[in-house]
Amino acid sequence: MNTKITKNLQNNVTLLKELLPAEDVLTYFFHTKDGTACAIVYADGIVNKQLLGELVARPLNRLSLSVTKEEVCEIAKNDDSRYEFNKNDGGRYDLKVLEHKIKTALLFPELKEESAFNTLVKEVLDGNSVLMVDGLTTAWVIGAKALPTRTVTEPPTDVAIKGPREGFIEDVKTNMSLVRKRLKTPNLRFELQKVGKQSDTNVAICYLDGVCNAENKKKILSKLKKIDIDCIVDSSYLATLLAPRTHSIFKQVGTTEKPDIFCAKLAEGRVGLLVDGSPIALTLPFILTEDLQTSEDYFISPFMATIFRTMRFFALVVALLLPAFYVTAQLFKLQLLPLGLTLTIAGSVQGLPLSPSMEIFVVVLLLEILKEASTRMPKYVGMSLSVVGALVLGETAVNAGILSTPAIIVVAISGICLYTVPNFVETGSILRWVFLLVAGSEGGFGIVILSTFLLYYLVSADGFGAPLLSPFSPLCMDDLKDSTLKYGFSGLENRPIFLSSNNKTRFRRK
Repeated sequence: MNTKITKNLQNNVTLLKELLPAEDVLTYFFHTKDGTACAIVYADGIVNKQLLGELVARPLNRLSLSVTKEEVCEIAKNDDSRYEFNKNDGGRYDLKVLEHKIKTALLFPELKEESAFNTLVKEVLDGNSVLMVDGLTTAWVIGAKALPTRTVTEPPTDVAIKGPREGFIEDVKTNMSLVRKRLKTPNLRFELQKVGKQSDTNVAICYLDGVCNAENKKKILSKLKKIDIDCIVDSSYLATLLAPRTHSIFKQVGTTEKPDIFCAKLAEGRVGLLVDGSPIALTLPFILTEDLQTSEDYFISPFMATIFRTMRFFALVVALLLPAFYVTAQLFKLQLLPLGLTLTIAGSVQGLPLSPSMEIFVVVLLLEILKEASTRMPKYVGMSLSVVGALVLGETAVNAGILSTPAIIVVAISGICLYTVPNFVETGSILRWVFLLVAGSEGGFGIVILSTFLLYYLVSADGFGAPLLSPFSPLCMDDLKDSTLKYGFSGLENRPIFLSSNNKTRFRRK
């Protein structure tokens, strides 16, 4: 709707209320000192009404909008069109004087003029207020938002012993300020986009001009603009819609709740997305080795960081393959285990009513159910539930001869190892089930074939110009310095090659 504001205040308010019929959209009428009618339209609950009263209504209530000849002459003298004051142009300059008086009286730093109703509707729904004055065809959008937000705290999913402890919150403006606080450079760019036909969610595209690859940023922005969806309530919606392969079980968009990690990725040449209403920021392009890295790796010794990353990698392999390996060793009688361990397992599983594969399936299923229940339960119940599930049910099932002790130990080790890489838990849980199915039906040969297929899939996967298995495939020796290995800063002179950054150097020796 491209209808413009008219000089009749009552008609303007009526039309705006017809476009915004919700009961929480309120209108406050007041008058200036000389009796000119004014109205402020705002959405209740997301506007600071005290500021509106003190910095808008009160100054205008004390202001006289009557125009003197001297004021008109001053405006006419400074007008770009260089008209001289006369009777014919007096009305045009009267409006300019009124607009100038009102704009001067309003003490808000966030103030802009609008005249189209469709723009005013969006501004009110976004939390801003609209001031309209009788006799003027211009409205003022006042930035007096007071959206409910929580304080900046440490994110619960990414706890660090060393390093910054600030985490993103649900307000995109606060998140932008957390980024700006760490990157004090004019090269930091924020481009705001609206996504969602009903939610009209603010999405901030963040990048470092001169560092970020312009072609990658253009592709991401183009794909973002093509998204046609009713509502965006969390960044996970965008992560799914931006993913190059829609039905892949592997994560293709980087996520983080920490501003320091987000800024570090921007400095490498990535593009970041901050979504209003979500504490989780997105980074593109994404590679698989990012899940093996933590922010703490950059605040400790490079040797310890390398050990921890290698440990996480092997823990991930154990989490995916240990249950399948256990089933294969029992079903197909392969000489995969030492003789003493084989005899111990054989004695434990003797007389069990379930087959080895079915037994592991049951234990893994119970583990997933306990994990889901403890997550959804209130905190004071979740701990008790975990103790009951892990100790009471597990021990009772073993004593009753339903499950074996080795099966519970294998699944418990697998579950613990999987949580060493928290960002890979969802994908790892699915892959563990798939490996179990293949191991129970095809044995070791099936595990090898499935591993080969997954490796081929990862090698061929590509997102916004960055191979998912980079820097291992294609092999890039320089990028290996910050993969499962971790060099000191003296060895990280250049930005990652796979990002194709416009500025290759990030550290210079002196």
